[in-house]
Amino acid sequence: MPEQILILDFGSQYTQLIARRVRELNVYCEIHPFNRIPAITGDIKGVILSGSPCSVRDKGAPDIDLSLFGSVPILGVCYGAQLMAHKSGGEVKPSQTREYGRAKLTTVDHHNELLKDVPQDSQVWMSHADTIVSLPEEYQIIASTPSVKVTAFAHKTKKHYAIQFHPEVTHSTEGKNLLRNFVVHICGCEQGWTPNQFVESTIAVLKKKLGNDKVVMALSGGVDSTVAASLIHHAIGKNLYCIFVDNGLLRKNEFQQVLDSYEGMGLNIKGIDAKDKFYVALKGLTDPEQKRKAIGKTFIEVFDKEAHRISDVKWLGQGTIYPDVIESVSVNGPSVTIKSHHNVGGLPAKMNLKVVEPLNTLFKDEVRLVGKSMELDPTILGRHPFPGPGLGIRILGDITIEKVRILQEVDHIFINGLREKNLYDEVWQAGAMLLPVQSVGVMGDERTYESVVALRAVISVDGMTADWSHLPYEFLSEVSSAIINNVKGVNRVVYDISSKPPATIEWE
Repeated sequence: MPEQILILDFGSQYTQLIARRVRELNVYCEIHPFNRIPAITGDIKGVILSGSPCSVRDKGAPDIDLSLFGSVPILGVCYGAQLMAHKSGGEVKPSQTREYGRAKLTTVDHHNELLKDVPQDSQVWMSHADTIVSLPEEYQIIASTPSVKVTAFAHKTKKHYAIQFHPEVTHSTEGKNLLRNFVVHICGCEQGWTPNQFVESTIAVLKKKLGNDKVVMALSGGVDSTVAASLIHHAIGKNLYCIFVDNGLLRKNEFQQVLDSYEGMGLNIKGIDAKDKFYVALKGLTDPEQKRKAIGKTFIEVFDKEAHRISDVKWLGQGTIYPDVIESVSVNGPSVTIKSHHNVGGLPAKMNLKVVEPLNTLFKDEVRLVGKSMELDPTILGRHPFPGPGLGIRILGDITIEKVRILQEVDHIFINGLREKNLYDEVWQAGAMLLPVQSVGVMGDERTYESVVALRAVISVDGMTADWSHLPYEFLSEVSSAIINNVKGVNRVVYDISSKPPATIEWE
């Protein structure tokens, strides 16, 4: 294992962001629930305690034994800071007013290693309902704001530090400097965890792990599965068998385009036209969850049948990335189901195969950097995320071949328009929804009663939160006209200006 920073999650919404900021320093880190702490080995150079929606004063509040970490440096963030103070005999009380938002550091102890090059008056982001009123004798205050005397503190003899603000958010202007001070200078991490290093070490591990075994993998044309397949291909060559299934719910011309791009990469891939099977399975279904399950079940049947044509396969390759892993072992267990996961499920148990997931320690942006270091096609690496059920969840209501045709044409005009106007890379994800609504219109001298489509474009980092893209009005006007004039069956176009939360990116 590479040297790493251990991040203990107490349930904060910002925990993944802490990890991303540490990774940006070219230092490997892992997130683990506070109640499932891994063995503290020599690879762990430091520990970060995350924030939490809980209060240390609550009965049954999250707790840990700090002595588990021995002499390893510790940084407590918000709840983590309050926990460190509370466990050592300090006093934590409810804030008189909820401290949330921007604040300025009015005093900074620049002699302390944690605050090296963090100027006085720098902006920090507060988000806490409790305040540390007093510290134990062994700690000292190293930073304050006008309203929070104990904004940051440190142990007088141990490498234990704590802050009452969030250094991982961009609103804390010197947050990256502070994290660098902790991770690099205090913990002594070497900043050697780079995309090139990841590729080299991963391929070496895969060669040893897989040997001469055969691996079968479902590809989607997306970034994750493509990069994962490329890593496995570099390790075992033609012993990787890739399958790309046309479920009849792909974008216009996507099936052949994806096959062509994969063959150009030298991958051993087989395309399966299974459109009719999916249309039969979806006939009459209108509930989103029922549609997802029907698509997933049919995919498993098709993939399983094709995989069994290959003899002596021992492994199933998957493009699982780190947020999926974190979600499955989160503090409170898997989150409440908003919708069925779009990744393939049920295959390992059904097929009796071992699973290989070369990207399960990476965030989405890191996957793209790894793909770039492998010199993969930029058009694949820059491709917007596309849901596993495809257009099946962008057609609200039942699925018919005619509805798929209409939405494919609408989507084609929208996405091509974004590319032509150099807007595609400014958007994280875009697509069109076919609504179960008939709208009155006038075309020429005739009255029409046709379908409504909603265009959706968002900006995001990882899809966990998203804001609607403020696309130029002129562009939206041109796209709307092109859709109505060229797609028979549509006479009205609307643009979705909802953010996530409260809305989701997809409509179903």
